[in-house]
Amino acid sequence: MSQLGPMMTSGPLPPSRHRATWGKRIAALIAVGIALAMVGASILLIRGPEQAGDVAGVGTGDAVVVVSTGDTLTEIGQKLAAAGVVASVDDWINTASVDERAAKIGPGKYALRKQMSATEALNLMLDPASRADSRLVLPEGLRLEQTVATAAEATSLPKSDFQKVLRNPTDIGLPAWAKDRPEGFLFPATYDLTGEETAKGLIKSLVARFNQASQDVGLEERAKEAGITPYEALIVASLVEAEVAPGDFAKAARVIYNRLDKGMPLQLDSTVAFALGIKDLQLNQQQLATDSPYNTYVRKGLPPRPINSPGQAAIEAALSPAKGKWLYFVAVDPQSKETKFARTYDQFLALKREFQANLAQYEKEQAQSSSSSSGNGG
Repeated sequence: MSQLGPMMTSGPLPPSRHRATWGKRIAALIAVGIALAMVGASILLIRGPEQAGDVAGVGTGDAVVVVSTGDTLTEIGQKLAAAGVVASVDDWINTASVDERAAKIGPGKYALRKQMSATEALNLMLDPASRADSRLVLPEGLRLEQTVATAAEATSLPKSDFQKVLRNPTDIGLPAWAKDRPEGFLFPATYDLTGEETAKGLIKSLVARFNQASQDVGLEERAKEAGITPYEALIVASLVEAEVAPGDFAKAARVIYNRLDKGMPLQLDSTVAFALGIKDLQLNQQQLATDSPYNTYVRKGLPPRPINSPGQAAIEAALSPAKGKWLYFVAVDPQSKETKFARTYDQFLALKREFQANLAQYEKEQAQSSSSSSGNGG
């Protein structure tokens, strides 16, 4: 009987009938290896070294990189590599050159991390959070000295550097009609800082931004059409910026022009407060009698200069005031800052009484709140 199953042998297996089999297998393996290597090289060229095995991840530690005005992608890459943010300049270029977002990288100081992938470095540089400490933010309505203080703090430059430039502002880019008077021309906006600023260079940037806004609204042309000078329009803009909320700019500008047309003093607390160097707009009779060219209670016409740096919306309102016959306005609510307008003096007195009642209620609530807080704390 024949047996079913494997045949057991004790000696060596007989030679294969196909002697070339192993040679062919080895040759095939070599060919596959070459093909894979070529594919890998293609991926490297297409995707860039970062995705093909370069440093990957969000990075660790801290690194600060300063991008200067006019820096190219290569120069930015050199700074990133020198700071240990990316592995090499080539890694950065291979990533940034094919990402159109890289064009949005502006001058400034960037807080990054070391050993980042190029993609993560690019993403972080485009995140405003990475530049929180490298921006100068100037809100609307700052007086000259407030702008200087804010700029000095943001740049760590001494106030005296800015004050020196402003005392002799002959070459900071002021329009000819400014007549070397810098008040009102340090435009409120957000400015990127590189850490390489000088006081003069930064002030020139602020004035250049004003000139841009002036051109955008057509300040000189529209002022001429309105029968006023651009400087007068700027003064009016500074007044409405100080007195009312943006939604009331155009109506407040109309009140100013109406009073000027009638030869009435403007009677604005903001101008007297400016003369006194204070911020309080609730002034007493002694303060209102201050002898100053900025006291619009005792002097008719506009004050001699802008009292702050108005924003574009206030400038627009000065050029396009609302239509109306109002001669008065009162901020009747000390909390909401609601402003009401009146044509007659009797209407004005009624609004003033409304303000006084609201103020009394507000002060009562504040006192009660303070008393309650003190009681809870005790």
